[in-house]
Amino acid sequence: MGEMPKHSVSVAGIVVDSDDRVLVIRRRDNGRWEMPGGVLELGESFEDGVRREVAEETGMSVEVERLTGVYKNLSRGIVALVFRCKPGSSDLVAQTDEAREVRWMNRDEVTRSMTPAFAVRVHDAFDTRPHTRAHDGVQLVPTW
Repeated sequence: MGEMPKHSVSVAGIVVDSDDRVLVIRRRDNGRWEMPGGVLELGESFEDGVRREVAEETGMSVEVERLTGVYKNLSRGIVALVFRCKPGSSDLVAQTDEAREVRWMNRDEVTRSMTPAFAVRVHDAFDTRPHTRAHDGVQLVPTW
């Protein structure tokens, strides 16, 4: 029997301020707008990973509130756990090693600026229940 395919696990934070705006980054590697996040490190809890990734990419500390969705990138084998967060410190930076721009967006701006596979994660964070979705890296795909 051959080796089974492996998945990577990532975490992301949907940081929501008191005006219902979300904290987003424009990635350096591909220029896309996304929420801060990345690969979960071995031995790291989901919540610690979210706090680390948001701080690395935006300079802000956050309080992790709850899981809002699980998303699978079918083309890359990545499973992403997305959490809604409250802003902590206001040490927001304009850019980081991973983000060429960091800013707040409202949900309409998110819809216009992000690919559907990422915009839906922001919209799901405003729902009361967690979602599970699959995508090809850009578009959502029907789940079976």
